[in-house]
Amino acid sequence: MIRSELIQKIADENPYLTLSEAERTVNTIFEEITQRLAAGGRVELRGFGAFSVKKRASRDGRNPRTGERVFVAEKNVPFFKAGKLLRNRLNGN
Repeated sequence: MIRSELIQKIADENPYLTLSEAERTVNTIFEEITQRLAAGGRVELRGFGAFSVKKRASRDGRNPRTGERVFVAEKNVPFFKAGKLLRNRLNGN
């Protein structure tokens, strides 16, 4: 499912919301998750999962084209851990 499909589904299931209100809602949720992660925080959606930030240490990498050693700086990456309810539904429990 892509963002536009999610917006359309929310608008369809909530007839009191216009398409633009549904879009604003989805965009607000995504923006809040993004801002919290950028600040180094964590976002937990009960039954669905938790978004957090993991720090990757700096390392020596390789340029795949030339094989030359390249320094890769330390960076933060988003991480998602599925909740128990989501895992159970995916596994048919």
